[in-house]
Amino acid sequence: MKIAVIGSGSWGTAVAVLLAGKGNDVYLWSWQQEETDRLNRDRENCEFLPGIKFPENIICTHNMEECADGAELIVTAAPSPATRTTAKQLSPFVKSGQKIVNISKGLEEGALMRLSQVYKSEIPQADIAVMSGPSHAEEVSKGLPTTNVAAAENIKTAEFVQDVFMRDNFRVYTSTDVIGVELGGALKNIIALCAGISDGLGYGDNTKAALMTRGLAEIARLGIAMGAKEETFMGLSGVGDLIVTCTSMHSRNRRAGILLGQGKSLDETLKSVHMVVEGVNTASAAYKLGEKYGIEMPITAEANAILFDGKSAREAVNSLMTREKRHERNENGKGANR
Repeated sequence: MKIAVIGSGSWGTAVAVLLAGKGNDVYLWSWQQEETDRLNRDRENCEFLPGIKFPENIICTHNMEECADGAELIVTAAPSPATRTTAKQLSPFVKSGQKIVNISKGLEEGALMRLSQVYKSEIPQADIAVMSGPSHAEEVSKGLPTTNVAAAENIKTAEFVQDVFMRDNFRVYTSTDVIGVELGGALKNIIALCAGISDGLGYGDNTKAALMTRGLAEIARLGIAMGAKEETFMGLSGVGDLIVTCTSMHSRNRRAGILLGQGKSLDETLKSVHMVVEGVNTASAAYKLGEKYGIEMPITAEANAILFDGKSAREAVNSLMTREKRHERNENGKGANR
């Protein structure tokens, strides 16, 4: 089939290679003509995935209409700050009922919207799904075994995405909990940033385990308040993605956190990582969502204080460690407590 991949960063490129490996004609769109020319010349993404050669059935283009026309599936991989702009560009070329699966992870800060909500608002004629899970682009592009979850309100749509992506080295499960799958993928980046800060400060495994566990509690609390299912956060798009992002040097969020923990400024950190650090983009939106839904999110609050208010990382850790005493679970036994 013809598949369009909108976004030629590391994840979009990795997915294009994956889908082309199944014999599909994959149109890989870049937002810059100059980048498109480089991709066509080098037949690899030298900036983000050096050494991964493109199969012949990957067509690199800057023409979005050419990508979308006749595509049986459109895969959107734009970073969260560019999601609405990308959706506006794409909308005129999407036919009624055409399937879109968004694979980016994040939130739109201004409107506090999940990314699928942004696509729905700009492309209401589309049939929209999301896909998330523990999936470093570097490993997927090399064919290392990986699992993800495809979610859509209509299970048939999720199953279609499952069928398109499934390979012997890429296993896909389905879900109808779009909210939970999206929030797990978006909010874990904040916790991964904090795990990196812990590493940069020289703290140990105990500290990181605490951050991951209590971070998952925050993610689940907010998700449930927003309508997600608690069990989703125990799956691939929740704890699975959290583990891989908090523990691997492939994670740009963890790498950014390490630099912040070592005393680098936010500007210095972002320049050094040289990729979009979604945890930074998501932290403010997540904190505002917590306030909107009346959910206490102490780790997210301290992350915001470090990122935007100049609070030192050590002081933030001390604030978390000296909070008032809590019971680990709610009185009714459902969900992690504050």
